[in-house]
Amino acid sequence: MSKLLPLLAVGLSLAACVPAAQPPQGPKPAAYFALGTEPGWTLEITPERLNYNGDYGETKIAVPNPGARPSFNGERYVTDRLTVDVTHATCSDGMSDRRYRDTVTVTADGKTVKGCGGGVLPPSELAGTSWTFVSIGGVAVAGERPTSLQFDGERLSGSAGCNRFSGSYRVEGSTLTAGPLMATKMACPGAGMTQESAFFALMRGPVSLAFPNDGTLILNGADGKTALLKRAI
Repeated sequence: MSKLLPLLAVGLSLAACVPAAQPPQGPKPAAYFALGTEPGWTLEITPERLNYNGDYGETKIAVPNPGARPSFNGERYVTDRLTVDVTHATCSDGMSDRRYRDTVTVTADGKTVKGCGGGVLPPSELAGTSWTFVSIGGVAVAGERPTSLQFDGERLSGSAGCNRFSGSYRVEGSTLTAGPLMATKMACPGAGMTQESAFFALMRGPVSLAFPNDGTLILNGADGKTALLKRAI
């Protein structure tokens, strides 16, 4: 028994030196963004801070996040220099037809501005919107040649990296069906031709439309292929 006691003591001593297991770290909460025009301003709300950039960048205020207070149909943040009111009511940014989930009012050092924040809502209709390609078939588009996809009335047009194309389209619910796409016959070296071929293959059948709240558009084909686009207008 006397031989076991020193060993036990060593074991307890080593155990005391082992650092305690750290709790698993989950993903950080996403920041909240708002913006306005005339004068241009942006606001970022993180769990730690309120970061305001106003008067086209001339005014910068960063203060600790005091926590949100409930307000009528929204939340309020109050600090010595910034007061932020977030109201859950649809808002247009005033420069385009982009619509946001929230209306945001900021008072910075006594000056009040209004704008929009939260997730970007889908356009009320595709007609009149313009997009650029981010990826096609899961592959990022090449940067050498500009890409575009416009919806005008009952026709769409654009370029997926090589030729110009156009054709008719119709939308039923969340499904987009394009008519035969007519395209110019220019040959393009490199990735432009590959991504264009992938887009034309995607558009041969109906595609479903998805609008994430970051303002992007996803075209989902029946074969699992997709095209990701970001809003231009």
